[in-house]
Amino acid sequence: MGKIIGQRELRNDSGKIMRALVEGETFVITRNGEPVGELIPLRRHRFVRAEAVTELFANAPDVDTEQFRKDLDAIADQDPTPRG
Repeated sequence: MGKIIGQRELRNDSGKIMRALVEGETFVITRNGEPVGELIPLRRHRFVRAEAVTELFANAPDVDTEQFRKDLDAIADQDPTPRG
């Protein structure tokens, strides 16, 4: 749970609050002392070079695609009949 701030503080200090959001801080907004919402920072997409990803996964174990598909089929319902 983030820092609790009132509706008035959100209105009066919006610039400061926006800067804190950029830094990763989360806020719970209250009205008359009751929580009414939450402000959370958006996750930023980061560009990662292909070489970095290749290096990261260089020592990862191989995936047996046939076994992977069997495992997925065993846990996923493949019935196309609509539920409801």
